[in-house]
Amino acid sequence: MVITGASSGIGLCTARAAAEQGARVVLASRSADVLERVVDEIDAAGGEAIAVATDVCDPQAVEQLAERAVERFGRIDTWVNNAGVSIYGELVSTPLEDHRRLFETNYWGVVHGSLVAVQHLEERGGALINLGSVLSDRAIPLQGAYSASKHAVKGFTDALRMELEHAGLPISVTLVKPGTIATPYTEHARSFTGNEPRNAPPYYAPDLVTRAILRAATEPTRDVFVGGSARAISAIGTVAPRLADRLFEGSLFRLQQTDTKANGRRDNLYLPSDDARVRGRAPARVYERSVSDRAAEHPVRTLLLGAALIAGIALLVRR
Repeated sequence: MVITGASSGIGLCTARAAAEQGARVVLASRSADVLERVVDEIDAAGGEAIAVATDVCDPQAVEQLAERAVERFGRIDTWVNNAGVSIYGELVSTPLEDHRRLFETNYWGVVHGSLVAVQHLEERGGALINLGSVLSDRAIPLQGAYSASKHAVKGFTDALRMELEHAGLPISVTLVKPGTIATPYTEHARSFTGNEPRNAPPYYAPDLVTRAILRAATEPTRDVFVGGSARAISAIGTVAPRLADRLFEGSLFRLQQTDTKANGRRDNLYLPSDDARVRGRAPARVYERSVSDRAAEHPVRTLLLGAALIAGIALLVRR
């Protein structure tokens, strides 16, 4: 399993969990020192992993990542495009070079990884898993550039899936769309609001995204939401887009920034982070479970339970 963005957050959480379950893991990010520490940790626990310093903006570096994976482990079964950066600020206040840099990582990084992965997966088959976001479905203010990049990731992933299916290639293509996850995401983001950024609650544990990724690696799945709020935001954006506009305009300018001034903060837009943390400083309760995620994993069981509940209510009403 090749995982980009593996030095923190969802990528790091997934690398550790995959190794625990017996996968041979190839960790990629710009943070070479962090990756080596994680590899030592995995090896000490009895797993197998290698680190490959990779900037996903560079297509040649991504090709070399695949070559190193095959050289060490003989093949690639699963490729996870997870690397990402973010910017908080109004679109008109964000420099064009920062817009472009974000797209180089979030969109072109997925394109580079996906095209290389297909070359290695098309013969034996396997899974390609791209990390989108609920913002792939519904844009929000102050994260406009990030929303645009995740919309682009969704469009690319959906088109690639159809083309691979048409060609009869045995590759499953999954888009994972998390809600607000308690990673260092906001701490790594660039801010043009003047204040420290934050995300709107509810917050979900990174382990829930890891669970969705590892499930998609063995059970072909088209799209996976993580967190009930992600499903709700996507639904309201689809069914009542103008209402969603009003709700987000009235709340998200306030909820996405703190009162703390962002003075001299470091971000990972151009330079790698080196904190090697799965979780960030969440300002609210973090949900370790999601009822809606479990229901989506077991749709038949959920349908039967729902039918039984409705039948029971009907019987009580009748009595």
